[in-house]
Amino acid sequence: MDPRLREGRLYVRDDRPFAGPAPPAAVFCYSRSRAGEHPLRHLTGYSGILQADAGACPRAAPSADPGAGFGELYDAKRKPGPITEAACWSHGRRHFFEQADLRKAPLAVEAVQRIDEIFAIERTINGQPAGDRLAVRQRDSKPIVADLETWMRAERARLSRHAATAQAIDYMLTRWPAFTRFLDDGRICLSNNAAERALRGIALGRRSWLFAGSDRGGERAAAMYTLIATAKLNSINPQAWLADVLARIADHPASRLDELLPWRWKATEDHAAAA
Repeated sequence: MDPRLREGRLYVRDDRPFAGPAPPAAVFCYSRSRAGEHPLRHLTGYSGILQADAGACPRAAPSADPGAGFGELYDAKRKPGPITEAACWSHGRRHFFEQADLRKAPLAVEAVQRIDEIFAIERTINGQPAGDRLAVRQRDSKPIVADLETWMRAERARLSRHAATAQAIDYMLTRWPAFTRFLDDGRICLSNNAAERALRGIALGRRSWLFAGSDRGGERAAAMYTLIATAKLNSINPQAWLADVLARIADHPASRLDELLPWRWKATEDHAAAA
């Protein structure tokens, strides 16, 4: 198999934007291909919300998103239940922003300005309980989103299907239910930037570690990335945590391994420092 087709996927849980009780965590999974069978396996038994970008092609239909591989997860017949799809507004905005920045396209500039109004509202409710976020979205964001849809559909009717702005509009309109789902659920974020931030270190250093060398190497790298990224999400020093855990784990009871998880370890360290 062509090694260029092998890749990893990252799943991040971060409930802090809606004041959720669960600690943040990241899981990196190595895959031998980009096939949808891999996320199906990774998320076996999970039913909830999945927020992801829809691949790199603005014009691709939702069912044909290259490399996304999540289509079957949203199937209503899936067991134990379908996963709720939420689209990423940062990726939708990015297609317009690139045109506005490079081509100074008036329509793209206006689209960015309209979307930025929604992001501005989100900044005021970040970290608030889901119910409070939902109330603000219904009152303030929903009318802006409705106006944006009306405007995009009107402008799209005037554009050639080959126009770059038309492609950016199609990217959002063909996925509009997924883009607007945040209006009815205070837990959903406007973007999947939590995952983007967790990937930043790998993206910055990938020229230095472009290849894992083997499938086993890829799996080991994914395990290490999982530990490091989760530690960072919990605001602890990965090196300090791993050094302490490795020194203690041989004598630690297997039935209490959960005590060494980053968020539990941090609580213990904070208590010791206070004492």
